[in-house]
Amino acid sequence: MISPEDALKAAAHMATAVPHAAALGFELVSIGDNRGAIRTPWREELVGDPATGVIASGVVTALLDHCCGLAITAGKREAFSTATLDLRIDYMRPAAPRMGIIAEAHCYKLTRSIAFVRAQAWDEDPTDPIATAQAAFILNGPAPLPGAPT
Repeated sequence: MISPEDALKAAAHMATAVPHAAALGFELVSIGDNRGAIRTPWREELVGDPATGVIASGVVTALLDHCCGLAITAGKREAFSTATLDLRIDYMRPAAPRMGIIAEAHCYKLTRSIAFVRAQAWDEDPTDPIATAQAAFILNGPAPLPGAPT
């Protein structure tokens, strides 16, 4: 078992320092028991269509997937790794032009081997989401959590 403080440190590290997250400019917004939020600021190189100035949908997918992993890591007190088993995303509208995106996830059920997570992404108003996600992740273990003491 690792301490709650070390689990939160490891989750925060995972949210921003993993190479994929760093390349997309992910920023930790908040973290708590079974919850996490990550933001990606608008950058021109993340735009899918230069005519619209809207962040590409693939960035939204990566943000939701990563945020789901953050929520799982924030709620687990043992060293482990995860892998996405199933990720369903419903896109509701395009993001606003030249706007960053925030994703928030909640791991609502942890079994011995599977984590179940819900998430949503928005630009200006969380009550008007760009996309929502429902996901299942396998819990592999044992594995060191990034940033956790060994």
